Amino acid sequence: MAIITEKEQLSPDVFRLKLAAPLASRNAKPGQFLILRTHEGGERIPLTIAERDAEGVSIVVQRIGASTQRLCAMAVGDDVADVLAPLGVPSHLADYGTVALVGGGVGIAVIWPLVKPLKALGNKVVAIIGARNEGLLIYRKELEAACDQVLVTTDDGSAGQKGFVSDALKGLCASEKVGHVFQAGPPLMMRAVAEATRPLKVPTTASLNALMLDGTGMCGMCRVSVGGETKFTCVDGPDFDAHTVDFGELIQRLSGFKDLEKVAMERCARRLQ
Repeated sequence: MAIITEKEQLSPDVFRLKLAAPLASRNAKPGQFLILRTHEGGERIPLTIAERDAEGVSIVVQRIGASTQRLCAMAVGDDVADVLAPLGVPSHLADYGTVALVGGGVGIAVIWPLVKPLKALGNKVVAIIGARNEGLLIYRKELEAACDQVLVTTDDGSAGQKGFVSDALKGLCASEKVGHVFQAGPPLMMRAVAEATRPLKVPTTASLNALMLDGTGMCGMCRVSVGGETKFTCVDGPDFDAHTVDFGELIQRLSGFKDLEKVAMERCARRLQ
């Protein structure tokens, strides 16, 4: 059980929740995630650990399905039934020279915890963040305060450069040598970023958001094909070499339960009315 101690709305459907989970915070490293259930019998939801301090961890949640709708409806002081953390392999961080952190939508919350550790290792850190419009950008001020440079893109041109994060990344790579790219966001975005860096031979790491159940490598639900081999996102990832990920398969698997998710969302909405 963990109590929600803070709640902040970052955009119309995205919330930051802080959970009183000191043990998870003490042991978590950048790139790792947690799995929680809002109530007994609830769905297990994997979420990146976006921030941590002595009192607990913060997660960023997009209200997109029945379980996340329920979670986002909870208030400060409410109890989350259980939290399992930290899970996954921490991100491998080193002195790469110039590092590009590419985040799309809620994926921006995944790159945010990498900034300070990479800076501490001596890197120049450039964040490239994108969303459909300005109102959906998160962590922009925090990134601008912590990074050497922040490049912003929006689909409609309401903030920064009109276009996609992959376009901004190509421009950055054309202007200076980029030693490594870390990225997180929608699979279509990550595939575009991987294809942008492939001909340049810039090492690129993708944090994958595969469907997940138990989080310990036993169920196989989060399997992904990487370099022609089957890997489990929960125990082998979530970070993988983006140039070897089968994004087509990942996209197909993520859409496998859309009809059921729609039914569950409608049911949950009626309960919360």
